[in-house]
Amino acid sequence: MTEEKKEPWFNHMALVTVILAVCATLSTFKGGGYSTLSVISQTMASDQWAFFQAKSTKQNLYQIQLEQLELQAKLLPDENPAKAEFAKKISDYEKRVARYESEKKAIEKKAKDFEFQRDDAKRHGKPFALAVIFLQVAILLNSVAGLMKNKQIWWTALPVALIGFILFANGFLLVF
Repeated sequence: MTEEKKEPWFNHMALVTVILAVCATLSTFKGGGYSTLSVISQTMASDQWAFFQAKSTKQNLYQIQLEQLELQAKLLPDENPAKAEFAKKISDYEKRVARYESEKKAIEKKAKDFEFQRDDAKRHGKPFALAVIFLQVAILLNSVAGLMKNKQIWWTALPVALIGFILFANGFLLVF
């Protein structure tokens, strides 16, 4: 039984295929993580905006009631003892309206922070998703080159792999 002579480029192709597989796996993992972070951040932002809306509704109700009390107080003569009670209620409602306004600002900031986190996760996730595609195609071309023992197919796989590596690195660095 004669043993076939193994061509030296086969070892390089096998090593490149392993490296491609590792990078494709890491890209899948990182892309999935960023995708999950994007969805969670969007959900948290939506929750904050719903909370903001609830506070706005409450603030609006107090604002309407405040305006009603102010109008009713204007109709009372100055010597009416109820005028002091109206003034206390008006002051209380003004404080509540102001409180809701400040709470809304804090909620809005939180919601915008979650939206920023979502957008950042999307920016990181996209290059990883594209990297997986190019790395998988390069793995496929390497496999075909090995099965057919065709070095030209392997040389075709290398630029595709390079694009995959660049996209993989860009997922971390966001250079472009």
